[in-house]
Amino acid sequence: MPTHLDNEQSLVAAAQAGDSDAFVTLLNQYSRHIYRLGVSITGNHHDAEDVLQEASLKAYTALAEFRGSSRFYTWLVRIAVNVALGKLRKRALWKESSLDEPQESEDGSYIPLEIESWGEDPEEACLKSDLQQVLSEVIQKLDPKSRTIFTLRDVEKFSIAETAKLLGLSIPAVKTRLLRSRLKLREELTKYFGKDARNAMPTSHR
Repeated sequence: MPTHLDNEQSLVAAAQAGDSDAFVTLLNQYSRHIYRLGVSITGNHHDAEDVLQEASLKAYTALAEFRGSSRFYTWLVRIAVNVALGKLRKRALWKESSLDEPQESEDGSYIPLEIESWGEDPEEACLKSDLQQVLSEVIQKLDPKSRTIFTLRDVEKFSIAETAKLLGLSIPAVKTRLLRSRLKLREELTKYFGKDARNAMPTSHR
């Protein structure tokens, strides 16, 4: 998640005062993150471009409504997520299901809600080993809800509570989906790289 907060606040103030260049600067700071989010949620680059453009336009037209109760970036992400999910709904990919019920594993046991941390940013870990493309491919194997949650929490570094609020889900629902996503990603990465990928995963919890 971008962290240049002081600069963000001054740019927002200038943009709300009518400085269009300040708004463009804000978007330029975050456009890469919004585009990446769009790719992760929709699964293709064309839709991600649309998400970036539509979210930018919506943010510009609603800028006067931004009151600063959250970061501008968080507000922009919420807009982008809604745009991206709207595209999934049109493609009938975001099907409603109960996320609050206990999740049962293949062997019939229930998966606990403790979350195994990836530790460092998954992107940084993959860049170190030149595996960024592999991680992107594996993320796309997740269902749309799970990859949205994973992207917000483990890539964009929003908290569990922030992720739940952005998606309108309960915290237990987010924790459950996140755990399942991490386990699935570990399984898929192990297929690519064998036991070294499994051993590289941190064992701490949060």
